[in-house]
Amino acid sequence: MDRVIAGIEGAAAAFIGIVALDVFVSVALRYAFGWSIPDSYDFGRMLLGILIFWGIAATSYRGSHITVDLLWSALGNRGKRAVDVFATAVLLFVVVVHSWMLFGKVRSTYFDNVLTYDLHLPTWPFFAVAWGGDVAAVVLIAVRAWNFVAGRGAP
Repeated sequence: MDRVIAGIEGAAAAFIGIVALDVFVSVALRYAFGWSIPDSYDFGRMLLGILIFWGIAATSYRGSHITVDLLWSALGNRGKRAVDVFATAVLLFVVVVHSWMLFGKVRSTYFDNVLTYDLHLPTWPFFAVAWGGDVAAVVLIAVRAWNFVAGRGAP
């Protein structure tokens, strides 16, 4: 499981690098030469979406996202476990529904033949990669929930 998590975190890190490189090169070319990369804006926004969904997958399994533990820290062990189970169940429900809706977006961009502005490239592969990150999040949150149910706690 650690290899899967490391792969997902590596994918999220790679997308951060790609987005940063795209922004840097676009700005440098625009200011230095007055030239822009075709579809740079479209690629940037779609890659940012991919980054967000793969980042959700990376942070959800370990529970390393931003949390406010004021109530949780005041509870005993049973209360903490109940809050953890409830929060994981809610997160799983939300991400499952979101993944289902994002799959609809992938389908609609495919069937509507949505293209980028300059190069007229199909956008559905970007949405499909983002959806893959969302599916990874569903799987990892389900594993996290199973660990809670089985009494193993958080990873």
